[in-house]
Order: sequence, then structure tokens, then C-alpha cells
Amino acid sequence: MFKTSIAETSVSDSLAVSQRGDAGVDGFDGDPRSFWDRVRRRLRAEIGEEVYLSWFARVELDGIFGETVRLSVPTRFLKNWIQQHYIDRLNALWREEITGSRVELSVRTAVLRAPGQAPVIVRSEPAATARQPIEAKPSPVVASSSAAAAPDLGSGSPLDARLTFGTYRLGSSNRLAHAAALKVAQAAAGGPAVFNPLYLHAAVGLGKTHLLQAIVAAGAERGRRVVYLTAERFMYGFIAALKSQSALAFKEQVREIDTLVIDDLQFLQGKSVQQEFCHTLNALMDSGRQIVIAADRPPSELDALEERVRSRLAGGLVVEIDPLDEDLRLEILASRVAALAQQHPGFSVPQDVLQFIARNCGQNGRDLDGALNRLLAHNQLTSRAITLEMAEEAVRDLVRSSEPKRVRVDDILRVVAKHYNVTRADILSQRRTANVVKPRQIAMYLAKTLTLRSLPEIGRRFGGRDHTTVLHAVRKIEGLVGSDSVLAGEVEALKRLVSE
Repeated sequence: MFKTSIAETSVSDSLAVSQRGDAGVDGFDGDPRSFWDRVRRRLRAEIGEEVYLSWFARVELDGIFGETVRLSVPTRFLKNWIQQHYIDRLNALWREEITGSRVELSVRTAVLRAPGQAPVIVRSEPAATARQPIEAKPSPVVASSSAAAAPDLGSGSPLDARLTFGTYRLGSSNRLAHAAALKVAQAAAGGPAVFNPLYLHAAVGLGKTHLLQAIVAAGAERGRRVVYLTAERFMYGFIAALKSQSALAFKEQVREIDTLVIDDLQFLQGKSVQQEFCHTLNALMDSGRQIVIAADRPPSELDALEERVRSRLAGGLVVEIDPLDEDLRLEILASRVAALAQQHPGFSVPQDVLQFIARNCGQNGRDLDGALNRLLAHNQLTSRAITLEMAEEAVRDLVRSSEPKRVRVDDILRVVAKHYNVTRADILSQRRTANVVKPRQIAMYLAKTLTLRSLPEIGRRFGGRDHTTVLHAVRKIEGLVGSDSVLAGEVEALKRLVSE
């Protein structure tokens, strides 16, 4: 049930630096790769797994030139987004590794690198001495047939071999989604599509990706040509095809697939990309090919997509995966402990500790994984036995309050829109009239105070707004609530409605 990281080892594989003494960049000891590894780990911890995978999984370190750290991304869109929202934080993290350093972002197609040449690290030298590059070992090169060849989507996005139907744990919250996914996966090669398209939606960590990758594995065993793509991978492939003037080849390649599986559709952006996705959707469905899609919200709430795309998606089978119930969480924990015990012999968790975690540490698989990782770390690093007392200490900051349900941004938008007699589309629009601005700011305030989403995440859910806009709204409503008793009463009433 857990999304796997993309391109986690690409930098480590490409930055194998030949030994020239023990000094790294600017006199630092050790492998220069460690700088980037530490920055990535800290960034992932700060912004969360979902945001990191969405925006930073494909960032690569091209080189360190004196005080300039050069990072590259595959698309101009990704570069602009990171430049606008995260460049200051990247600079701050790198300065903690290399004093005075600054980050430069570039699009990879614009990086001038000879075939087979890995990134270079240049050591800062005194002004009178010319800089001497530390040469990197060449990386293997995979030859392409031509510069204009279409991006190869045949292998799709990376898959996790552990995510199969055999390892999927069933409960009342996901039984229908599992049954539908299994029906699609077991369709014979050349047979008609079922539930087309199959659309699964759920909050983070409830098993959408697990089911999608299980469909891919089972479908391939039955001889179907199944391709799993994240929305980002689809965008990257189409944009790269446009740049290389091979868009026609790209379209033909996608439309020859028997089963197209797309994950995280909410991240599909760009008018031309959405148009191509719509054409692909229509072409595959009209020819009887299977489409399976997952997102964090139902089709009707994918405001970034055109109405005709949302309508086509809603025409299939739409299934929501609900938060995991306690029994299912307990079963998942037991399976995770068994898997960890194979990697760490002797590791075990008493039943009362598993029950404590299942009852108190969230309602999705990632929360449970985080709790088990805490126990493993405390057990392995401090040699302390895993007891209920130790578990309460290790996971104390992961324990949720006994709230009746986990509030979603979608719930907040629905309640606020109804209360102020505006539409959800009005709140997410760019309109600046008073009757829309007030509900929008209150909704942003509630999203920050009632959910675990970060400011950038909330901004994206509110029509792609900048995190500073969200921060301004939160601070404004906080100030008004303290001085306006009427507004304070309205906000408290909305909190109760959202939490019911």
C-alpha cells in the first residue's frame, strides 16, 4: 500500500567520483555525493513524502562548481515550480553543507554534457590558482536510435515487486476497490474491457498505488500489454516528444497499450498535456482498451481538468477507498512486522503494542509504517526491548487525537461553500469579490488548522495558489477571530460541521 520512490539512486549512481586524495568539495572530507544525499533526506522530512515525490523525485545533481550547486530537472514546468516555491529552502539546506553555496536550476535538455560523461565536481581554489576539476568516472551510455526518437514508455514508471494482490490486505474500507481491480486484472488478453475506465480515489496511504501496481503485475502475467505511468511521467513523455518533434510516435506508442494505468491524476497539468490525455483516453476506450486511474479525489473535483475529461472519467466505475478500520490496520501491522523480521532477524512487536499503534497512530498505511520504523530504530539503535511503555515514548508525536474522523480539504470546501451560498468553483476561482474572498480565506484557514497538509499543498488544492497566499489568509482569519466574536462563532460552527 505504499508508493515507492522514483529515481532515488540516480544521483548516487551517476556521481561516482574518482579518488584524488581524501578531500571532497572545498576541502570537505568524504564523498561529495553525501552532500546531496543529506539535503534530500532533510527536504523529504520537512515537506513530506507526497510533496517530495511529486516535485523532487526527478531532481538530479549535475555538479558543484566552487560555490555553485547545479541541479537539473526534466521539464521547464518543474524548474519554474521549484524556483518559485522551494529555491530559498534549497539554498538554505545547501549552505548548511557548503558555506556560501547557492543553487542553480536548469532543464536537463539544456545541460551540456558529452555522451557518457558524468557530472563534475570542481573544488574551490585560491584566486591565483586555476580550478582543477575532480574527474568523474564515465557512466554507461544507452544508445538511442535517433535524437528525434519518441520517449520510451514501454517500461512505464518504476514498479515495486511487493505490491501484488497477494500482499494486499482486505477490509470493509477497500473490499469493493479490490474486487473491481481484480476483475480488471483477470480479464483475458484480447477480451473486452470491464468497468472502463476504472477510477479509484482515496486519501494518501490507503492503497491506491498498491492496487494499480497489482493490476499491472497480474495483467502482464495474462499476456496483456500493461503500462503503469504516474501523471508526471505522462507529462514528461509528452513534453519531451513535443521538443524532439516525435509527438506522433508518442501518441502511437501510448495507444498501442492494452491496459493503461495512470496514478496521481490530480497532478496532470498543462492545457496541451490535458488535451493529449483526453485524446488518448478517448482513443483507447473507443478501441476497447482498458483504462485504470487513481487520484486523491473523485473526477468531479479535479478542477484542473477540462469538463469533458471529468465527464468521461465519471462515466466508468468510480470507487472510493475509505480510511482503514482498526482491524485492518492491525492486520497490516502484523504483515509489516513479518516483513521487517526477515530483514532484521529477532525483530518482533508484542500484540499489545500492535493494538496500541493500530488504535492511535493514524488511519493509513504510511502512518503505520512510520510508527513501526520508530520502534525498529529504537530497538536496533538503543538495544531496548519493545514494550508498551517504550512504544508510547517512541511514537508519542505520531499519536492522533481521538477525533471522529480525519478532515479532508474536500470536506472543508463543501461545508464552507454551502454555508456562504457560493459554489466550490467560486472558491477555487481567481475571483476577488468580497462574497468569494471571505469564504476562500476561511476555507484556507480551516484547511491549515484541521488537516495535516502543508501550505504549498493547500495552495495547490485551492486553485494552484502560492503558499504565501495561503499564509496571508490564515494570518488574516486568525487576527479577525481574535477581535470579531461573530466571525469567531461562524468559524467554530464550521469546524463542528466539518468534523461531523
